Amino acid sequence: MRGSFNYIFWIFCATLIFSCKENTSHPDKKVFNINLDQGLTSIDPAFARNQNAIWMTNQIFNGLVQVDSVLQTIPCIAKSWQISTDALTYTFHLRNDVYFHDDPIFKNGKGRKVIASDFAYSFYRLIDPKVASSGGWIFSDKVKDEHNFMALNDSTFQIKLVRPFPPFMSLLTTQYCSVVPKEIVTRYGKDFRSHPIGTGPFKFKYWKEGEILVLLKNDHYFEKDANGKQLPYLDAVKATFITDKQSGFMSFLKKDLDFYYNVDGSYRDDILTKGGKMTTKYKGKFSLTKSPYLCTEYVGILVDTNLAIVKKSPLRLKKIRQAINYAIDKDKLIKYLRNGIGVAATSGFVPKGMPGFDSVAVKGYAYNPKLAAKLLAEAGFPEGKGLAEVTLNTTTTYKDLIEFIQGELTAVGIKTKIDVSPSASLRDLMSKNHVNFFRGSWLADYGDGENFLSMFYSKNKVPYGPNYTAFYNKAFDALFEQSYYEPDNEKRFALYRKMDQIVMDYAPVVPLFYDQSVVMLQNNISGYSFNPQSLMILKRVQKK
Repeated sequence: MRGSFNYIFWIFCATLIFSCKENTSHPDKKVFNINLDQGLTSIDPAFARNQNAIWMTNQIFNGLVQVDSVLQTIPCIAKSWQISTDALTYTFHLRNDVYFHDDPIFKNGKGRKVIASDFAYSFYRLIDPKVASSGGWIFSDKVKDEHNFMALNDSTFQIKLVRPFPPFMSLLTTQYCSVVPKEIVTRYGKDFRSHPIGTGPFKFKYWKEGEILVLLKNDHYFEKDANGKQLPYLDAVKATFITDKQSGFMSFLKKDLDFYYNVDGSYRDDILTKGGKMTTKYKGKFSLTKSPYLCTEYVGILVDTNLAIVKKSPLRLKKIRQAINYAIDKDKLIKYLRNGIGVAATSGFVPKGMPGFDSVAVKGYAYNPKLAAKLLAEAGFPEGKGLAEVTLNTTTTYKDLIEFIQGELTAVGIKTKIDVSPSASLRDLMSKNHVNFFRGSWLADYGDGENFLSMFYSKNKVPYGPNYTAFYNKAFDALFEQSYYEPDNEKRFALYRKMDQIVMDYAPVVPLFYDQSVVMLQNNISGYSFNPQSLMILKRVQKK
């Protein structure tokens, strides 16, 4: 009975405070309204595995460090740190003014100060088999056990790695690495997913799954703006869960939402011209910003000739794979299928927006059908004569993109059949190296090129690693391993570019485009942070 009363009470409060008439009934309250069309499964950072979970945990929690708009690692709860000369020991010095949100379980109901042992607990929790966190990979191959996380005192936290990993600081910016209070997690157990207590700019208030989520301003938040004013500026964040994208966009047009993310194919032509500009219909009604998003859309090709399905495939030949790369007009694909969203991937596999990206240093493939035809002839198949048909595997969602590629390949003499499978089925085939030619995409987990190049490292064989193309190259592996011992970012980026060039030369993948995010905001919103990870950061957002 008590639970029923609480439910009715909070529905009443949410309706009262966050109704669409907020500007008339509560003109002094600034509420940021968003819609999460893909739903939300958890607000526990240990399970921040998809974008919506990452977005929401980023409002409620903090970690040792965070990223700025260009993905540089900057202080957060850790005000400073040192890395040992052997790159195995990381020592962090914590701020002394960071407190968890209030909760009845804390003494007097007041959130206590964050100390180093909280990070030791939070980080071990990721690799604790009892928790089964989806973020276990963060530390599983980098530490031996919980003793590698040490609280030297309340304000000094230390991590010892089993081997160097230069992108480690970037890795620590992920939402998985947020700090959580042990006594709260212990008390709520699995229900911590829906009763999150963190240190972030907003504190959890109410969540009716599939309907509404309410976060309120944390009045005790530790970060301030450049003028010394305490963050955040907003009073609250309200999320709805309208699954139909068209309905969600209509809510945005009615100004019921302050933010709308990405443009769905069903109404893309209504919003964007083929050149990627906002149509006259909406010009001035709201802002639309395209920015780099660390995701590479690609076609993968299985290349290990020791595999039975590769031995008889024409794709085993490097010149055929290179011809495929030259045969696709990526600019045309982006213009007509994506209304200008994306950048043609004519450099390497590592996408634009990634620190160290250099479109000149890594030479990929621009559209050149004549060169594609020449390579086919050199491979022994002039105009495709005698070349066996290849099968390109995809899912329903990307069928139009793959049909475009099919047309491009057919035009140069590469006969292509399309096989459409459910997403789970295709992922399973890829994870077993059981598919020769497939559509894929790789989205950054953290802002370092190693994340993309790890797909081509020999030791990352499937099913335990992401080497879906079965690309094994000793020169690449040597550079990859060398990069682990290069602490200087610029020198390491140079190694990344060499690796990326090797991948391009052997062509186990056909990079199609580097993705872009599209963010639409109402004209009265300012201070939204754009970054290549498309991480939602609301602490500096203002609403007039």
